[in-house]
Amino acid sequence: MSAHDTHGSGPLDLNLLRTFLAVHRLGSFTAAARQLGLSQSTVTTQIRALENRLGRELFERRAQGVTPLPHADELAARLSAPLDQLAGITGEEPGSTVAPVHLAGPAEFMSVTGVRVLAPLVAQGVRLRVVIGLTEPLLEELRAGRHDLVVATRRPRGRTLHAELLADEEFVLVAAPVWAERLKGQEQELPTALEDLPLIAYAEDLPIARRYWRHVFDRRLHAQAAITVPDLRSVLTALTAGAGWSVLPSYLCRTELASGTLQLLHQPEDPPINTAYLVQRPGSAANPHVTLVREHLLAAAKTW
Repeated sequence: MSAHDTHGSGPLDLNLLRTFLAVHRLGSFTAAARQLGLSQSTVTTQIRALENRLGRELFERRAQGVTPLPHADELAARLSAPLDQLAGITGEEPGSTVAPVHLAGPAEFMSVTGVRVLAPLVAQGVRLRVVIGLTEPLLEELRAGRHDLVVATRRPRGRTLHAELLADEEFVLVAAPVWAERLKGQEQELPTALEDLPLIAYAEDLPIARRYWRHVFDRRLHAQAAITVPDLRSVLTALTAGAGWSVLPSYLCRTELASGTLQLLHQPEDPPINTAYLVQRPGSAANPHVTLVREHLLAAAKTW
């Protein structure tokens, strides 16, 4: 590498130095990316750019994080005070600016309950980065360090993740009032009567409704959906518009049931439930706001 390549030209980009200092202090590209609100690939690119500019490696890459080399320690010692002073002037003092909390979970839960419950924490300085998705891929991403917390619909196996019981969600059989009215006097034959009315379902194989039929009525559901849409919020919208009947988690339609926009068709003694878990990697989180979000979710779940 030539001297020109080693030293480059012009002043160093402050962003490279800020990223370097975060990696040095946290000992991890992933943790630095979370603190800075950047992707891990951006942090990697910036560190490589700085190393190319200085003409030497700064970190030894290991399976678990990175270890600073002697020149990195020297550079960090020179940069810490001036960059912290600059951050204080710009209102981004590291001691007062906490990294965002990366939270992931099912679309319906996050949209209807999760964001609403956590919104008051914004006044305490909490920043949230919410991702929605299915449990299996989200748990894999959690293992890879892409999330801080995941709301999962099953308990993960093994010891690589720590799961806590969040809440049990009850499934309820509901319909628009116009269809509930047509079912009056048919309570004894409700399963058969419903099979002749429009069913609004999450998927073609009717996973939620079929489970309800097996658990509550101890029989198979013989029906075809009038509408399928892979988002329970849209199923709820169709029901409130008068499209038919369905099975939904109670938290999703609690307001509509209270207002009469939807009607409960059946109240079994033992309704089917889904258990939700709050999952994170083992060990205490370095970000105090992760702990705050976790505790807030667990406390709120007790009132659901």
